[in-house]
Amino acid sequence: MYAVIKTGGKQHRVVVDELLKVELLKTEVGETIKFDDVLMVVDGETVKIGQPIVDGASVEVEVVEHGRGDKIRIIKHNRRKHYHKEQGHRQWYTLLKIKAINA
Repeated sequence: MYAVIKTGGKQHRVVVDELLKVELLKTEVGETIKFDDVLMVVDGETVKIGQPIVDGASVEVEVVEHGRGDKIRIIKHNRRKHYHKEQGHRQWYTLLKIKAINA
């Protein structure tokens, strides 16, 4: 059984007991969250597709940790123009553990 949920402007395919990195959520570590934006639920041969969300479906997750991803280097350079700019970025994330999929 798996589901497709929407969070942080993205869609994620989730399975029970899976770890999932999503954009930062303002919650405490150890807290349980319920996502109601379920776009699709698949249970064996049964497929429920929402219009746009599946009525009555939800996904329960537990917040494992908050953190920052790997550094991404942004480099801009124009040759022969004395222009060189370097910048770094580390995106915040929340690590979730999928507890249950309720269809």
